[in-house]
Amino acid sequence: MTGKPDAPQHLLDFARLWVAIRRGRRVWLAFAMLGLLGGGALTVLMPPAPTAVTRILVVHEQDGPSDGGMLIRTDVALMTTTRIAAQALDKLGLAQQEQPEEFLKQYEVVGLTNNILELSVEGPTGAEAARRAKALAEVFIADHIGRIKSAAAAEAKAFIDQRGQVQAELDQVNVEISGAEAAAAQENEDEAPPSNAATLDTLYARRAELTNQITQLTQQAQEAGIGAPRVEAGTQIVDAPRAVKVSLTFTGATNAGIGFVLGLVLGVTLAAVTGVVRDKPVLRKDIAEHLGASVIAEVRRRRFLPSKKAERERKRVAATLVRLVRDGSGPVSVLELGAAPLARTLATDVATELAGDRAVVLVAEDAERFKAVPDGVRVIGADDTSPARSGEARIGVGSVAPGAAWTDLPHLGGETLLVVKAGHVNTTWLHTVASQLADAGIPVVGVVLADPDPRDKSDGTLWDGLHTALRGRAKHKNTLNDMSTNVHDLPTKRFSPVRSGKKEG
Repeated sequence: MTGKPDAPQHLLDFARLWVAIRRGRRVWLAFAMLGLLGGGALTVLMPPAPTAVTRILVVHEQDGPSDGGMLIRTDVALMTTTRIAAQALDKLGLAQQEQPEEFLKQYEVVGLTNNILELSVEGPTGAEAARRAKALAEVFIADHIGRIKSAAAAEAKAFIDQRGQVQAELDQVNVEISGAEAAAAQENEDEAPPSNAATLDTLYARRAELTNQITQLTQQAQEAGIGAPRVEAGTQIVDAPRAVKVSLTFTGATNAGIGFVLGLVLGVTLAAVTGVVRDKPVLRKDIAEHLGASVIAEVRRRRFLPSKKAERERKRVAATLVRLVRDGSGPVSVLELGAAPLARTLATDVATELAGDRAVVLVAEDAERFKAVPDGVRVIGADDTSPARSGEARIGVGSVAPGAAWTDLPHLGGETLLVVKAGHVNTTWLHTVASQLADAGIPVVGVVLADPDPRDKSDGTLWDGLHTALRGRAKHKNTLNDMSTNVHDLPTKRFSPVRSGKKEG
C-alpha cells in the first residue's frame, strides 16, 4: 500500500467533493427537472388570483426633506392592521362572510415614495378585486384624514384651554389694576404722596404680557386647524383601481425558472452531502491505495449508443488478460465489484481469444448468464468439483461484493484481476476485499476501473507492489511461482490491516 497509512486527512477534501457533485449530476439534474416541471404544473393547477392595483397620494403635515420615509412606512403598517381591514369589509358588506385576518392575506401595500402608496388586492374576479381595492383606499383615506382632524382639534382645544387660563389670570390682573388706580386717585385728592405707583407699573407690565400670550394662543389655535384641510384636499386616489392582466405564460415561465433553480440547488447540496458522508472513492489513486493494487486499465460507461472507444478499451483489457493467462502457470480469475456485466464480457472475450489454440473453461458463480460462448469454450459453475483437464485454460469469474464466498475464491484462480466500478462501495469494503484476498493468498495483478471519472488526472499506479503488478511479472516470475511457500520473503510489504473508512479531522 502506498502513502502513509497513518497520515492525517482533511475533514473536507474539495477535490473529492467536486468529483462527488460532478458524478451526481443525474441526481441534481433530476431535481432541477422536477423543480422545472413542478413550477410549471403549479401555475396550471393553482393559477394566480385576479389582482387589482391602485395608488394613493398621502399628504402629511410633517412632510420634509428629513423624513427619510418614516411617515410612509407608518402608513403601510397602519393599512395592514385588522382595524382597516374590518372597516373595508364593512364598507363592502362582507363583514359576516370574511374575517379581517383572512382579508389581510389578500392584499399588499408598498410605499413607492415618501407620499405614494401602491395597493394590490386579490379577488375572485378582476372587477371584485378592483372594488375591494377602491374600498380599502377610501377607508384608509378617511382614516388618515380623520386622524389628522382629531389631532388638529385636540391641539386647538389645548391652545384654547390654555388661553382661557391666561384670560382668567388677565381678568384678575385687571381687577387689581382697577383697585390700585382707585387708591391712587384717592391719594391725589388728599394731596398725600403716592404709595402704590410701583405696584401699578408691575400690574401694567403683567397685563401687557398676558394680553400678548392670549394673542399668541389664539393665533396658534387658529393655525392648528389649518393643516387638516390641506391634508384632506391632498390625500386622494391618484391611480384608479384597475384589474391587472396576468400572463399565464410569463407566470408559468417564472415559476418554472424558480423551481428549476431551487431543485438544482437542492440536488447539488444532496449530491455534495451524500458524496462526503458515504465516502465512496472515485479517483484512481484512492481506489488503488485502498485495494493495494495498481489500476492497469479503465473502461468508460456506455451511454446511449455503443461507443467504439469503449469497445477498444475493453478489447485492450481482454488482450492483457490473454497474455496473463498464457504466461501464467495456473488459473486466473476475474472478480467484479459493482461491474458484473463488464467482468462477464471481459471473461468471454478472453475465452474467445484463447479458444483458438487451446481448450478453455469458464468457472463462473453465475454460469447461467453465459449463454453465447464460442466453440471450444465450456462453462461450469463454481460448485463444480471435477478436476481440471490437461492442457485446459481455466478462467474464473466471480464477485467480491458484500456476501461473497471468500473461501471459494482460490477455486476460481490463483491470481485475480479486479473489475471495480468507481464510486460503488466505501473505503471500508475496499479494505475488506484487499484483506480477504491477501489472507487467501491471491495476489491482485491489477484493477480495471469501470465508469471512471472523465476528469480524473490522478495516477493509479502503486510503486511498492512490483511483485504482484503486471509490469514486474517477468522480473519476479520465480517469486510469483513460489508465493504459496515463501509468503514472508516478498520483496515488498503486504497489505495493511483493515481500517475505518472515516476520515480524521
